[in-house]
Amino acid sequence: MDLGFTEEQEMLRTTARDFLEKECPKSLVKEMAEDEKGYTPELWRKMAELGWMGLAFPEEYGGMGMSFIDLAVLLEEMGRACLPGPFFSTVVLCGFTILEAGNEEQKREFLPKIANGDLILALALTEPSARYDPASIQIKAVPKGDDYLISGTKLFVENAHIADYIICVTRTKNGASPEEGITIFLVDGGSAGISTTLLKTIAGDKQCEVIFDNVRVPKKNMLGELNKGWGVVEKLLEKATAALCAQMVGGAQAALDMSIAYAKERVQFGRPIGSFQAIQHYCANMVTDVDGSKYVTYEAAWKVSNGLPATMEVSMAKAWVSEAYRRVTLLGHQIHGSIGFCMDHDMPLYFKRAKAAEPTFGDADWHREVVAKQLGL
Repeated sequence: MDLGFTEEQEMLRTTARDFLEKECPKSLVKEMAEDEKGYTPELWRKMAELGWMGLAFPEEYGGMGMSFIDLAVLLEEMGRACLPGPFFSTVVLCGFTILEAGNEEQKREFLPKIANGDLILALALTEPSARYDPASIQIKAVPKGDDYLISGTKLFVENAHIADYIICVTRTKNGASPEEGITIFLVDGGSAGISTTLLKTIAGDKQCEVIFDNVRVPKKNMLGELNKGWGVVEKLLEKATAALCAQMVGGAQAALDMSIAYAKERVQFGRPIGSFQAIQHYCANMVTDVDGSKYVTYEAAWKVSNGLPATMEVSMAKAWVSEAYRRVTLLGHQIHGSIGFCMDHDMPLYFKRAKAAEPTFGDADWHREVVAKQLGL
């Protein structure tokens, strides 16, 4: 059984790791956590020149025509580097939404600009309930002439404060079921009536509260069909969750590598601390968590990449990786001792990202419920 990567994927991994080690040192990551924008245009442009923004888009829309699993390889390296910035929101959350639901005109207008690094986008999905189900979508979009007026509040909208466009998931009708009456709009980020407020977060990522106050959106900016947007959201959440798991795997691997290296070099009581059984067991548990995370994540990514039903595999991956990443970073802190809790150290970066990723797209318990339903329970 060959679970290895192709030669092309290994080249992508090596190129990405070398680039990010040079262009995205941890000093930049920490600086961007305090910076209001949260990214540097210089690094964004260099990533676009490598073709990363259009990696998984078809060539006809300015992309490289590579697969979702290739993107997962790249995202793992981004997670390893703690890459700051709007890549995930722009490419994964919004790029795939346009690719899935957009008409031909919308795809040809927006996807090449995303691939070239000319646009930053944000997805406005969650509301004050912070849930990922159709019943939570309460923000209203009301027709008026050739436009719709959107009013309501969205929470945890990553990078909304710098977005050129915001993809907003709205309710246009109260149907017989919560899934009915949901419509997706592509909203110009500079539209009158939009106000954004940066939220203080554990990981320093740029989550925003976005208030829409009678924001006028042309009907032609509707993505997909009227009142039938939830199916698009479900497919997006599946891809986004698998993509996030790949990012988390990269972070867990970095925390593991850092901890093993420290256990070998740190001397206490006249011997490396890695020679003590407790530390050895910590490292054994960590590598078990990391390798288990890789296998469930790439199984899910492979199914998504090949267009196969992947609901169960994606939820299994998120339920496992959410807790495994946290466990790995906690053990990493234990191995490093007090130095690992200093803000100048890199370990807190990974712990904070592990905690921030846990509830994103549903926590472990949420996804256990999904798995149970898939089992017919």
